[in-house]
Amino acid sequence: MKTKVGFIGLGIMGKPMAKNLIKAGFTLVVHNRSRTAVDELVKLGATAAGSPREVASSVDTIITMLPNSPDVESVALGEKGIKEGAARGQLFLDMSTINPIVSQKIARELEPLGVVMVDAPVSGGEKGAIEGTLSIMVGGRSQDFERALPIFNVLGKTITHMGPLGAGGFTKLANQIIVAINLTAIGEALVFGTKAGVDPQKMIRALAGGLAGSKCLDQKSEKILTGDFAPGFKIDLHFKDLNLIHEAARSVGVPIPTAAFVEQLFAALRIRGRGGLDHSGVITLFEDLAGVQVRRGDQAGGPDAKERQS
Repeated sequence: MKTKVGFIGLGIMGKPMAKNLIKAGFTLVVHNRSRTAVDELVKLGATAAGSPREVASSVDTIITMLPNSPDVESVALGEKGIKEGAARGQLFLDMSTINPIVSQKIARELEPLGVVMVDAPVSGGEKGAIEGTLSIMVGGRSQDFERALPIFNVLGKTITHMGPLGAGGFTKLANQIIVAINLTAIGEALVFGTKAGVDPQKMIRALAGGLAGSKCLDQKSEKILTGDFAPGFKIDLHFKDLNLIHEAARSVGVPIPTAAFVEQLFAALRIRGRGGLDHSGVITLFEDLAGVQVRRGDQAGGPDAKERQS
């Protein structure tokens, strides 16, 4: 019999992850602040719960997929939280991206109750969540990693046990440094080339085949060329992660000058009301500065590139 799983947090990432677990035959109990996502999962066979406490009181394994450290801490330790419904022997998998120091604090509070915590943040965006191909970075004891593996195998393709609790979170934050800087570099480079008269579609094709090629370029080029920045991962959320990186880096004594600079670029985007765009939308800031759009299709590149209206 498959483990009975509680899933808390049915947002852009959490909802498709929960759907994949249902498809794989897991019995799910779900909770979310917005009722719409809960109702959608109930139609697929899940059971609704009114609080994290209610989730914890009826499952073997609990998964959280929430926006930030305070959200996870509140759900785990707050009023009507997991702690109030916890039972000895439960496994708590936090798959959110939060401060690893907070993960370690939550684990210490749950340990006397017999609840074991694993931090297992993911990378791969909405597409990876839908397709079940996420990269999952896991921190926790080896035996707890093995116990969680049947669940991880449904949700991800690259699953790595990074070390003790917190190692997953630190690895995910490292991932977010690379992605933020990469997307920023891609945006700057494509605007540079477009302003100089180069066709951005051809430029992307050429760059993708060389050392500058990356998954960011592969997965985000279509959004950039079509100008469709509907979020797979919002600028707001990546800005949150950059703040977490700043906090975590300070806690371990590591300077992060490049990530700090990119954090300020993302802050500027949010001030301009673009926090809801996909994080590849960082290119729009460079378009503003250069007075040109990386135009798509027939308008791409060259002297016909559309000038951004001031």
